Amino acid sequence: MRIFENANFPFTSNWTKAFILSGALIVLSLFALLARGVTLGIDFLGGSEFVIETAAPLNVTQVRGQLDARLGLAPEVKLFGSPNTILVRTTVGGDINETERVIVETIAAGFPDANPTVVKTDSVGPRFADDLKRGAFLSIIFALAVIFIYIMLRFEWRFGVGAVVALAHDVTITLGLFALLHDLVPFSLQIDQAIIAAFLTIVGYSLNDTVVVFDRIREYAAVFKTEAYDVVVNKSINSTLSRTIVTSGTTLIVVFVLFVTGGEVLRGFAFALIVGILIGTYSSIFVAAPVVLRLRSSGRKQSR
Repeated sequence: MRIFENANFPFTSNWTKAFILSGALIVLSLFALLARGVTLGIDFLGGSEFVIETAAPLNVTQVRGQLDARLGLAPEVKLFGSPNTILVRTTVGGDINETERVIVETIAAGFPDANPTVVKTDSVGPRFADDLKRGAFLSIIFALAVIFIYIMLRFEWRFGVGAVVALAHDVTITLGLFALLHDLVPFSLQIDQAIIAAFLTIVGYSLNDTVVVFDRIREYAAVFKTEAYDVVVNKSINSTLSRTIVTSGTTLIVVFVLFVTGGEVLRGFAFALIVGILIGTYSSIFVAAPVVLRLRSSGRKQSR
């Protein structure tokens, strides 16, 4: 299926604007990460986490104060998707069942109409949480290193640099959006194992799209030997444009349905995929390919 027949959009002439846009988004993302940070899930913090549904909306501040008096350590209490669902996270150790009982009794005593029910419970030890942090960080670094080696062997080192820069671009902007929006949207954007899986999925999706563009660039470079390299790159992107839009569009439809119908637990995961697919599609055209072209142009200037 081809959406565009003989497409000839001037991508190369707009790459300077794209670099400015990407640079601004990365700066904004880094600022959001430094100023606001991300909300880490129980997987990376250690402790216990409870999702509690109630028959009536609760005052989060009052719940926090009452639990602080009973548990001895100030827990994190916030709404979780709806006014009748709250998330309670605490670093109190000991028996998780006992902690759950204290929380339910405290809410029931302070809010007689609440009728609290625990719908989800998680508990992670501090050592296991530290191991997960280290493993998540190393998995992303290892993935980027393997991707660079793979692309370098399949194409050349410039393509490897372009792919890694595009992937770092995608992950940074998606993380920055999580940091910027985690207290502003009506669903959880905390970073847990599911979100790490989403980021690795984004890396794989973006890489697949980038490899398709790179493969066409290599093919056209052999066919159009007398053409300038920027013209060859522009032709390559235009020739893969229909495939890119169809693939990204159909994937976005599925992920959007998951976002709408998947419930609170999957909403953050689906949101990460939606953002990642959009940014990954953009970066294949406006980040990865331009980096290759700039590196090639710089190499030719130095050789002269």
